Amino acid sequence: MLRTTAFDAHHPPDQDLIDDCVHCGFCLPTCPTYVLWGEEMDSPRGRIVLMNRGLDPGSDMSAEMVTHFDRCLGCMACVTACPSGVQYDKLIEATRPQVERNHNRSVIERLWRGALFAAFTHPARLRAMVPLLSLYRLSGLKAVVGASGLLDRFPRLGAMERLTPPVSPSAMVRRLPELTEASGDKRARVGLLQGCVQRVFFHQVNEATVRVLAADGFEVVAPASVRCCGALMLHSGYEEKSFALAKKMIRAFEDCDYVAVNAAGCGSSMKDYGHLLRDDPEWSAAARAFSDKVRDVSELLEDFGPVAERHPIHLAIAYHDACHLAHAQGVRHQPRELLRRIPELTLSEPAEWEVCCGSAGIYNLLQPEAGAELGRRKAANLLATKAQAVVAGNPGCTLQITSHLEEQGEEMPVYHPVELLDMSIRGARPPDSSIRRASGGDGAHRAAGRSASAGPGGREGDGGATPEGGAGGVGRRRGKPTGEEKP
Repeated sequence: MLRTTAFDAHHPPDQDLIDDCVHCGFCLPTCPTYVLWGEEMDSPRGRIVLMNRGLDPGSDMSAEMVTHFDRCLGCMACVTACPSGVQYDKLIEATRPQVERNHNRSVIERLWRGALFAAFTHPARLRAMVPLLSLYRLSGLKAVVGASGLLDRFPRLGAMERLTPPVSPSAMVRRLPELTEASGDKRARVGLLQGCVQRVFFHQVNEATVRVLAADGFEVVAPASVRCCGALMLHSGYEEKSFALAKKMIRAFEDCDYVAVNAAGCGSSMKDYGHLLRDDPEWSAAARAFSDKVRDVSELLEDFGPVAERHPIHLAIAYHDACHLAHAQGVRHQPRELLRRIPELTLSEPAEWEVCCGSAGIYNLLQPEAGAELGRRKAANLLATKAQAVVAGNPGCTLQITSHLEEQGEEMPVYHPVELLDMSIRGARPPDSSIRRASGGDGAHRAAGRSASAGPGGREGDGGATPEGGAGGVGRRRGKPTGEEKP
């Protein structure tokens, strides 16, 4: 494709959206990479400056420019924080495909990214890996590899090894029914995306989702043939492959009133299909209609209201905002309200709620050092709440947080909101590992000290807005917004 700038002519970053940025700096304390390094070009406004330069005639897609774009997690915290309504999400998602088309990545980089997509977007391949993963852990090979120092020499492999969860052999055979009838009167027919990683590594979350939806009056359709929504590839700039998966998804759920999603990154992409396929005359209308009926499972349940009785769960939890739920979709109060409906459940908010945990799709496997630093920071903030368990609405966040809690010597369980709702509806108790983390337990809360909230929905803090306080609300800030810094 002929180019006269760093970007080709197919949907470059929109100049009007770039011009919306007034360089006020309110995004800086919410941007994970700026929080880590304090570098202007690793902030949203700095990257917008680079996009603007990339539109200049004669500009080139330089390696330095690509480095700063690659370091962006795509968490969209800046979108929540921005008082001017800058659509950084649209800008970075237009930029990533440009990078993949117009920058020549190394062979090793292309192979690594290709391997990640070949594995994580294919549930059947992940299932085939289960016995190998079990053997790796049970045979003692894990300890041998760890002691060899091999993973320290190859940080990306080390990150993958640390993030891989213990997997039961039953993950190879467990399946959801493709149709589950509603309990009582049917309120709507709901399609459920089973997902890729969610389907294999967190099948219990899908099972809980089906039970909760059915108990609250929804007929649930969960077609096994829909393998992937394309989010991982879309968020990495691989447009064509993600579009093909999106079209299969749209067709599979045509006869559903709603499509429920229990993975934040997937929901974010699916709600954007209408925009992504806007140029396709055959698919644009269907894509818009599909996106209009996509709901995070917490949105759907809260919008319709509860039917099944909720029984008490005596547990103190810290709620983690998955970025692609809180920022990309703007879904913050619904999961909290669902949890508050559970009697005796106490909810607290960690500091820096708006800052990403470092997972961000496959970011922690592409940028392992930055991902690990953010993961440690998030784990410390969650431990400081002195909660007994963490609740998060995204499988990538669960893997990341669990890994870094374990790194700090903690065994704090991480639940999906629907898992606690399912326990409450069934009158079940959380596993003993949650209950044992009572306040004052044996070294369970080594992180230094902020106290948990005094009651459900409360937040210990600095007087700042809570996560539910509106589009401009952020938590603890590193400093006041600054003026524009010249790179």
